[in-house]
Amino acid sequence: MNICDVVILNYNTKELLKDLLPLVIENSRHEGVQLVVADNASTDGSAAFVAEHFPDIKLINIPENRGFAGGYNYALKQCASEYFLLLNSDIEPAKGWLDPILNHMEADEKTAIAQPKIKDYYRRDYFEYAGASGGFIDKFGFPFCRGRIFGNVEKDVGQYDDKCKIFWASGAAFCIRSSVWNQTQGLDEMFFAHMEEIDLCWRVQNLDFDIYVIPESVVYHMGGATLSVVNPRKSFLNFRNGLYMLYKNMPLQTRAKTILYRKVLDGMAACLFLVTGKARHVWQIVRAHRTFDKTKDQLALSNKEWPKNGLISSSVAKQYFAQGNKLFSKLK
Repeated sequence: MNICDVVILNYNTKELLKDLLPLVIENSRHEGVQLVVADNASTDGSAAFVAEHFPDIKLINIPENRGFAGGYNYALKQCASEYFLLLNSDIEPAKGWLDPILNHMEADEKTAIAQPKIKDYYRRDYFEYAGASGGFIDKFGFPFCRGRIFGNVEKDVGQYDDKCKIFWASGAAFCIRSSVWNQTQGLDEMFFAHMEEIDLCWRVQNLDFDIYVIPESVVYHMGGATLSVVNPRKSFLNFRNGLYMLYKNMPLQTRAKTILYRKVLDGMAACLFLVTGKARHVWQIVRAHRTFDKTKDQLALSNKEWPKNGLISSSVAKQYFAQGNKLFSKLK
């Protein structure tokens, strides 16, 4: 058995693979590591390109585009390492990035999931939006990061270089024990894409495992390679999946109140989209709420108490918008 399968889920990112796969290969050299490309039914020749130019990489052809969740669920059934490391196709890892993560997980059996420090591919002295130096959450279920709150991304000056427990790890570079992946049955395919990793981390913490950020390990993330941040489809998935995640995982006694609060805040976001000329995003929020209301009963509910690691017991939205606290280090 290999120690780790590094699995890149690809959908129509052939040009990224041309540029970044050689760097992934060069910087991921580690005994017992297998590189895998799982192709999500791309139409740009990605799979043929990998097969021709990178014969040492294991290629998994997925017969249809199953999204992030379904794609990884399909691919990892064909992998058998001790650890699975999910890696976006738009990431350049730094040299030796695997060692700190695998060393930590080998030394601490209670750690089920870990992520590296994620920095901006284009502005390399800044954190990157999707993960930064570890994911946290507030009492209303708003996810944020050490190094990124809402749209404010901090410069990395070493302020978050300590290894620590977090609430969620970014799906852009996400290492999980295969035994825990199998125990939880992987990602929830109702999400399709976006926030499914936070849902999985929540469920993993409910099994009494820990999640860590290992800042000694560094990757550089382009971001938005599959769906741009301004894509209305991404707005739909983010707003719907945020409600899915809360409904699935919050304790019963606070679930209804929190869902209502989030819907009110979503309405405020819709007003902001409207006055800034982004009417298409308003419709996506309406669609997200309607879809959630129609499909929420299909979700498997946990009804457990909040995990304590990475939880801020206040409103990050209030601190950010009303009090001007835009740095993680200033949150209370």
